[in-house]
Amino acid sequence: MTNRIILNGTSYFGYNARRSLIDEIKGRGYEKALVVTDKSLLEANVTSKVTELLDEISFAYEVYSDIKPNPNVANVNEGLEILRNSKADFLIAVGGGSVIDTAKCMSIIMTNPEFSDVVSLDGTASTKNPGMPLIALPTTAGTAAEVTINYVITDDERKKKMVCVDPHDIPVVAIIDPSLMDTMPKSLAAATGMDALTHAMEGYITKSAWLMTDMFHKQAMNLIFNNLEKAVNEKDKDAIEAVGYGQYIAGMGFSNVGLGIVHSMAHSLGAYFDTPHGLANALLLPHILRWNGKVCPDRFRDMGREFGLDMDNLTDEEAVNIVADAVDSLARAVGIPKTLKEIGIPYDSLETLADQAINDVCTGGNPREVTKEDILALYKEAYE
Repeated sequence: MTNRIILNGTSYFGYNARRSLIDEIKGRGYEKALVVTDKSLLEANVTSKVTELLDEISFAYEVYSDIKPNPNVANVNEGLEILRNSKADFLIAVGGGSVIDTAKCMSIIMTNPEFSDVVSLDGTASTKNPGMPLIALPTTAGTAAEVTINYVITDDERKKKMVCVDPHDIPVVAIIDPSLMDTMPKSLAAATGMDALTHAMEGYITKSAWLMTDMFHKQAMNLIFNNLEKAVNEKDKDAIEAVGYGQYIAGMGFSNVGLGIVHSMAHSLGAYFDTPHGLANALLLPHILRWNGKVCPDRFRDMGREFGLDMDNLTDEEAVNIVADAVDSLARAVGIPKTLKEIGIPYDSLETLADQAINDVCTGGNPREVTKEDILALYKEAYE
């Protein structure tokens, strides 16, 4: 079997790493940027931490900021119109996964116009050209969109979150600057951090996991699990930095091996109810860990050790439960709601959600074979 690893070419890390943007722009000979961000980041003066660098060197740019938390086809089309009219020759994405995913999709269509309907990018599209150059500066510690070959766009007509997988979409530069992350509201920091933990854990037990991705996922679990509570509740700078690195490292792994049904089920919640992706993952994760643990208990022993738990002298069932309980406790400690009912999901929607989730692209990577009935039972378990 041949295993493939695809990573972005250049990344910068550390507080104030965003200043590296100036040298990258100058060195690459770009002339004008479209800055893709969202309105909340503009209002919180987070985007300005990046645009002020462009102002320092009198570099030309325009801004597109009308992006939903779960970006849709309309977002992409609106952004494309602004991008074409701007005459920009590259993109700068300043935001979380929603912003970076939108910029990725725009980037791909600019150089592969045969996919301008957007929906044909669903799944693994046969694009031929690398996207328009994109520099990504994440403001959340969660999705790792700055290093992955994936992006997610909602097709409102089909009520479907399209998981688009394309090596041509990867940003040319990623800048992981914790000073862009440390103003996140507590609820967002918690949800995105739990999203990153989900990436690491699902990536570690997925069917395609192997030596290189195991290395990434184990380190990511260690960093995120042991620092998230301090990052969220205490705004500890070192912990925020550790979680920021952990989410990036998790992205290096899962981008290359896929995920599982936590993501499948979260995608359905996002498509039908606009549930924030990280929140959906965090709420579902403990339930699905216990269910998947039946087929890979040794992997749970490894995960527990990365958490710092004593995994010796445990039965398989005990090993799985202690890890799932630890994740559940962390979710409660950072303020994640416990049930689907609590976040307003109607019980009579669960079967429809299961119909969608079983057909999600992430389902095939799940370590345990799954049916629609299994997914429905898991939704019901998470309901109350």
